[in-house]
Amino acid sequence: MSALKLDTLTPILSEHWGEDQSWTLEHYLSVGGYEGLKKALTMEPAAVVDAVKASGLAGRGGAGFPTGLKWSFLPPDDGGPRYLVVNGDESEPGTCKDIPQIMANPHCLIEGMAITSHAIGCQHAFLYLRGEVVHVYRRILNAIKEATAAGILGDLKIVAHCGAGAYICGEETALLDSLEGRRGHPRLKPPFPAVEGLYARPTVINNVETISQVPGVFKNSIDWYASMGSDRSKGHGLFSISGHVVRPGQYEAPLGITMRTLLALAGGIRPGHELKFWAVGGSSAPIFTAEQLDVPLTYEDVRAAGSMLATRAIQVFDETTSVVRVISQWIDFYQHESCGKCTPCREGTYWLKQIMHRLVKGEGRPGDLELMEDICSNIAGRSFCALGDAAATPIPAALKFFREEFEAGYRTPAWELFPYEKSNLFYEGGAR
Repeated sequence: MSALKLDTLTPILSEHWGEDQSWTLEHYLSVGGYEGLKKALTMEPAAVVDAVKASGLAGRGGAGFPTGLKWSFLPPDDGGPRYLVVNGDESEPGTCKDIPQIMANPHCLIEGMAITSHAIGCQHAFLYLRGEVVHVYRRILNAIKEATAAGILGDLKIVAHCGAGAYICGEETALLDSLEGRRGHPRLKPPFPAVEGLYARPTVINNVETISQVPGVFKNSIDWYASMGSDRSKGHGLFSISGHVVRPGQYEAPLGITMRTLLALAGGIRPGHELKFWAVGGSSAPIFTAEQLDVPLTYEDVRAAGSMLATRAIQVFDETTSVVRVISQWIDFYQHESCGKCTPCREGTYWLKQIMHRLVKGEGRPGDLELMEDICSNIAGRSFCALGDAAATPIPAALKFFREEFEAGYRTPAWELFPYEKSNLFYEGGAR
C-alpha cells in the first residue's frame, strides 16, 4: 500500500500495516490509538449509537446492514448481561482482509470492541476466530493482555475464542452455537440474536472490519467518515485483490471506486493476457466480466448490476482460466462445508458437485446445464441459512456469460481446453 499513495486510496485501517511492531500497544498509542475510545466514553451510550448511525457505517462482513441500526435493535436494559460477538471466522474462498487486519493492527479491533461495548451496555465481549489461525490467535491474545494491563478496557472483559474450523460458523447463529460449545448449526429466526443471542441474552454480532472501523468515526468525526463513499454506501473498505494481476494485495479505498481503477492500482492483468472474468464479492456472488469494470463498487450499484459487493474478495481470472473448473472448485467447497441441517443445501450441493465434476472431465450428459439451473432455483431462497444461497449463486451468472464453455464439458475435459500450466502463477517446488 505504501508504494501506491494515490488520491483514490484511503489507507486508514491499513495505514500502519508495514511499520515496525505495528501490532504493539506502544505503536498504536504513538499514532493516536484509543483516542476514539476516550471520546466515546465521554458520551452517553445512546449518543454513541446515534453517531454510528449518522456516519453511515454498514456491516463489512457481507450483508452491508447499517451498523448503528443493528445496535439499536437490542431491547431496553433489564439489568442482565448483554454481549458483543465479533465474527472473525473468515473462510470463504478469496476472503483475506480480516486476518491481516488483526495481525498488523489488533488494537484497532480492540478499541472498536470497547466503543461498541460501551454503546450497547456490554461488559463481556467475544472474538470468534478459526482454530487454524493460531498465529492470529496469539497476536490478539497478546494485544488484549496489553490493553487490559494498561487499564484501557476498564471493566470490559474480552475473550478470544477459537472454533474448530467450519465455514458454517461464519453464519451468526451457527457461530453462537459453536461459542456455546455445541456443533455449529444455524438457528431458526426469530428470535433474532439482538433479542436472544449468546446464552439467550441480547447480543450484537458484527464482523472484524466493521468493528475496526468504529474508532475512526470518533477519533475523527461523523462528517469525516460520511464524506467517503457514495450517498448510500458511505465510508471506506478493504478490497482484497487476488489472481491474475501484477500486484495482488489489500487496497483500502472509498466505496464507489471501480474495478477498472483497482485493476490499474494492482498493475493490471499479468503481461500478455487479458481479463476473462472476476468475482466481485467472493465466491458467493455472481461473477462479472470486463463489461462491469466501470460499475461503482457500492452495495446498491453492484446489486443493480446483478451481483453482490459482499466482502469485496475480488478474484481476477484471465483468458487461460477454465470457468467450469473455477466454479467446480467453489461448489466442492460449499458441498464440503454444508452443515447438512436442511435438505436443499445438503442435497443440492451434493448434486451440483456431481454434475460439475462430470463437466470438468468432459463427461457431461445432455440436460446437465438445465438440471443445474433447476437445482440452483430449488436451493436459492429455500435453504435454512445463506450457505445454500451462496452455493447456488455463482452458477447462473457463469452460465449466462460462458454457456458454450460449459457445453464443451459434454465432450472435452477442461484441462485440455485450458491446460493447468497456462493459468498457474507459481509451481510448487519450482518449474517442472
